[in-house]
Amino acid sequence: MTYTPSHDPAGDDRDGGVRGPSGGDPAGSRAGRSSGAATGWHVPEEDLRAYARGELAAPMLWSADSHLTACAACRAVLAEAADPVALDAGWERLDAALDAPRTGLLESLLVRAGVADHTARLLAATPVLRRSWLGAVVVVLALTVLATHATRDTASPTLFLVLAPLLPLAGVALSYGPALDPTYEMAVVSPTHGFRLLMIRTVAVLAVALGLNGLATLALPGYGPRALAWLLPALALTATCLALTPRLGPALAPLLVGGGWVAVLVAADAVRTGADDPLAPFTAVGQGASALVAAVGAALILLLRERFDLGGGPAAG
Repeated sequence: MTYTPSHDPAGDDRDGGVRGPSGGDPAGSRAGRSSGAATGWHVPEEDLRAYARGELAAPMLWSADSHLTACAACRAVLAEAADPVALDAGWERLDAALDAPRTGLLESLLVRAGVADHTARLLAATPVLRRSWLGAVVVVLALTVLATHATRDTASPTLFLVLAPLLPLAGVALSYGPALDPTYEMAVVSPTHGFRLLMIRTVAVLAVALGLNGLATLALPGYGPRALAWLLPALALTATCLALTPRLGPALAPLLVGGGWVAVLVAADAVRTGADDPLAPFTAVGQGASALVAAVGAALILLLRERFDLGGGPAAG
């Protein structure tokens, strides 16, 4: 059976469809009476029922698709023939597909790497993993490296070492709270809110921030291992901030920690004996102290993990 209109002057439809106005068709008379004179051909009711069940095969399926877009009568017959339960389920699937946000590049890469769908969605919604934030970090690091090269008059890249630990701290701080997190309301009521969400986003943000800092460090080969003296302070600042978050909130904690870092640097600059001497946090003793602070902060985070799940963590503030 073909679906090409073949209407003769007498109104006979050789394709077995609904006859024209001069002839009756016992199988498809409803469609024929309504608009047969206008179109000359309609999809037989038997094929419409197969279409509704999803059993109509090509090329008849293609012809029916094309015809149904322009024929209200056949659509009415199809609505009567369709299973209402299956129709409702189809509309629900369509609504869900339309309401679902598009999968971004980052989320797609995470899923392909084996990350669970819901975890990938949480990571992709992290504000500081967006291109705007990452672009700003790259620009800041690039300018800092250029400034360090332009003013290389000391044995240590002080400007870079001072700034690099603040970037992971800022990234972690900006990952939570209703002001910046577009999924804040969903995160609060989801099973992954609190400590687990904190750890997922912290690890992701630290991985990105420390990776960018590491790439910037490679642009300072003349300083050797001294250019890596930012790493332990960065971990110490981040761990301290997270440990203070349940009590102070996601806004006040990073501000106090960042301010404390600046105060330590100012005090270290005041007591150093020469301009070529590294600041205290970037000496061997200072690195040991940073490692100790990072370890204590990590231990406190584990001890206080229940407070994050009780609403005192990243969802607060």
